[in-house]
Amino acid sequence: MSSIDSAPLAPAPPALRLLDQVRARIRVKHYSIRTEETYVDWIRRFVLHFGKRHPRELGARHVEAFLSDLAVTRRVAASTQNQAKAALLFLYREVLELELPWLEGITQARTPQRLPVVLTRAEAQAVLARLRGTHKLVAGLLYGSGLRLMEAVRLRVKDVEFTRGEILVREGKGFKDRVTMLPAVLSDSLRGQLELVKLLHRQDLAEGHGAVYLPFALDRKYPGAAREWAWQYVFASGNLSVDPRSGVTRRHHIDEKGVQRAMKQAVRDAGISKPATPHT
Repeated sequence: MSSIDSAPLAPAPPALRLLDQVRARIRVKHYSIRTEETYVDWIRRFVLHFGKRHPRELGARHVEAFLSDLAVTRRVAASTQNQAKAALLFLYREVLELELPWLEGITQARTPQRLPVVLTRAEAQAVLARLRGTHKLVAGLLYGSGLRLMEAVRLRVKDVEFTRGEILVREGKGFKDRVTMLPAVLSDSLRGQLELVKLLHRQDLAEGHGAVYLPFALDRKYPGAAREWAWQYVFASGNLSVDPRSGVTRRHHIDEKGVQRAMKQAVRDAGISKPATPHT
């Protein structure tokens, strides 16, 4: 018997728990961290709803019952029910590799037909006048450039073109890139913001940090790119934080919730009774 034949076999790696399998598949598909958190939460609720039974033991009728319960008992919004449905379909199709029959027995949450909230020009100016600092600049880009909130807070240095007065939006809605205008009135404020961020970046580099998150494994394709100035966030956070996926300490972008809270307070201070949000 050869030494190879007599060598002990390496133990098989432990099987991943269900939710870890979900996370792994989501990351393979390049979904955002927010989508990951949302899907994992709904799948956990589904499992708990049926007494911690494994989803392989359940089927389409259980999914229908869970989604119908959301609409009938919990009276959730249609968007919430659709979110839960997307999470469960992802679980069965992408993780368990089981195709569910078409879910026809679901009681659908009603989708209300509402008109969008619209601010007048005077109201928009009143809100902007009551914002300060970074929040005011972000809101100005939402209003003047038509950026969505997450597009603004995720903006990178390399995607701001002052000479042509343009902003390149990467992976916008539908994962599509597009070009929008950079209002001239915001140019000086945006240049000032970049100077502040550059000082932060130099400080981070001196302390052994300075890297930012890069999508689609670009940090492996272009080693060192994560520390380059061009890839830094325009609206960098004031604090370093630990990436929940990689465990690496980085400087992320500002929290969009801070912009939302500042906007809500500005609307209140302006005496506007409309339920306006940053997207308004």
